[in-house]
Amino acid sequence: MSTFLYIIKRFIQAVPLLFIISIIAFTLLKCTPIDPLASMRANPSVSRSAIKAEEERLGLNKPAPVQYFYWAGNALQGNLGISSTGAPVIERLTAHAGNTLMLNILVILLTWTIALPSGIYAAVHRAQFIDKVFGILSAIGMSMPAFLLAFLLMVLALVTGLLPIGGLTSADFGELSFFDQVIDIAHHLIIPVTVLTCISLAGIQRQVRSNLLDVLRADYVRTARAKGLPENRVIYKHALRNAINPLITILGFEFAGLLSGAALTEMVLSYPGLGKLTLDAMLTKDMNMVMASIMMGAIMLVTGNLFADVLLKFTDPRISHD
Repeated sequence: MSTFLYIIKRFIQAVPLLFIISIIAFTLLKCTPIDPLASMRANPSVSRSAIKAEEERLGLNKPAPVQYFYWAGNALQGNLGISSTGAPVIERLTAHAGNTLMLNILVILLTWTIALPSGIYAAVHRAQFIDKVFGILSAIGMSMPAFLLAFLLMVLALVTGLLPIGGLTSADFGELSFFDQVIDIAHHLIIPVTVLTCISLAGIQRQVRSNLLDVLRADYVRTARAKGLPENRVIYKHALRNAINPLITILGFEFAGLLSGAALTEMVLSYPGLGKLTLDAMLTKDMNMVMASIMMGAIMLVTGNLFADVLLKFTDPRISHD
């Protein structure tokens, strides 16, 4: 089967999966005891007619199955509905998705740039001092909660005054030149990028080391060394090529988390991304916004898995789409 036909087949298979996910998510949201109009009902200045009008606007006066099919029909037409704030859901999503996408792309690039060479070096120098240092740092990184590291860096930034705390831009951002705006955004990204990179780096570095160690013990690696091949060629051309397959799968999951993998860090640092937006929508039971966020994450997961499977085909000729 060609790669193109395989991709088409996977997308067709994803349709019922996304349909099931949407039903489960909608049902769970309906089971939560949160009233999206609680603040209006508690306000004595808001009339009953205004509350009823809001219920009609949000479709809350219809049975749950009718609400779902109404939402699904609009979603298939590209209309994600209106959020509880009165703004179109698509506008709020796009306004925050770019910030989360920028953050997570930087994190993935930085993480893999550091994790691959450090994991390879630790595997080649197994049980030596540098390997033990990497092991200690990885253990710290894997055991450190993201929100705790974010809080510690915020305290450090507050004490030293070297870095901005929270947000993505300064108060005078609109008055700055283009170059200064880029510098300002980069300055605000230092803490969230550092937090997410440190948390992701530990696990991936250990995975690279573990996979490469398994391959270095293989018979064909011993044979290559016995033939007198240079050590760099044995490691990078023969061993690493076979050790990288599980890492591609991990990369696929990281791609799936591009729009949702930084939710907790975004909330702690008040970063204007999808994580904070989704949580606020959950607390107010903003059905349209939450459903759009969940389905976006599901689509990214399906796409990430497909991306990893296709990439595996190119890195390992033994894998067949059939």
